[in-house]
Amino acid sequence: MNKQELKKTANEIRKGIVTAVHSAKSGHPGGSLSAADIYTYLYFEEMNIDPRDPKKADRDRFVLSKGHTAPGLYSTLANRGFFPVEDLKSLRHTGSYLQGHPDMKHIPGVDMSSGSLGQGISVAVGMAIGGKLSGADYRVYTLLGDGELQEGQVWEAAMLAGHRKLDNLVVIVDNNNLQIDGPITEVNSPYPIDRKFEAFHFHVICIDGNDFDQIDAAFREARTVKGMPTAIVAKTLKGKGVSFMENQVGWHGAAPNDEQYAVAMEDLRKAGEA
Repeated sequence: MNKQELKKTANEIRKGIVTAVHSAKSGHPGGSLSAADIYTYLYFEEMNIDPRDPKKADRDRFVLSKGHTAPGLYSTLANRGFFPVEDLKSLRHTGSYLQGHPDMKHIPGVDMSSGSLGQGISVAVGMAIGGKLSGADYRVYTLLGDGELQEGQVWEAAMLAGHRKLDNLVVIVDNNNLQIDGPITEVNSPYPIDRKFEAFHFHVICIDGNDFDQIDAAFREARTVKGMPTAIVAKTLKGKGVSFMENQVGWHGAAPNDEQYAVAMEDLRKAGEA
């Protein structure tokens, strides 16, 4: 895909996020929207995956460590062809396979159930070690929230990843600077994020996570790194693409009402035309 196609796809994914959360009347739009460009690049450009064969042995693996932003992952999987886009409207409904957090047993394309913050990166490290031990050439990607970095388990996993020289692992931090209780700097600052990962023997790349040129360059660079894992620290805008949600902590975990939904979809319609 070229840059314009990626932008258009990301915009469609954002429409799916807003539609799903509005339909559910609950969910987490802010951090789903901030990471939509990263989701788009991973699933439409970077990863070796096949919607017709979601469990193929040599596929690249993705673990959504910040599992509450499942609407972003679901919209991406649907737009990539793993299941119908129409099913996004069943998010969090009784009997729906699209639960509030990713479920590997029922959702095509989900490699790991997640939601308890801090645990996803540990699973991703285990998958990467498994790949090394079995001689497989798949790569493992995991997306963390910046507030999630306050979890000690994240750094235990990072320590092992650096020690085992897991150059088949890419850790992405969605650094939108907001968590449920406010700015991460006020709640419990994890900064400097880049230097912390460097201390755990990661190759670190800092980018604008809403800029496809920088996203593309970062993942290309990660593929050249040998003998150590990569951390991509992606500065993003929470609620990206929806005017009244952008950089507003209240939209971490709230659903738009009918009037707000109409405004959000109009914002995204105009963005798509632009």
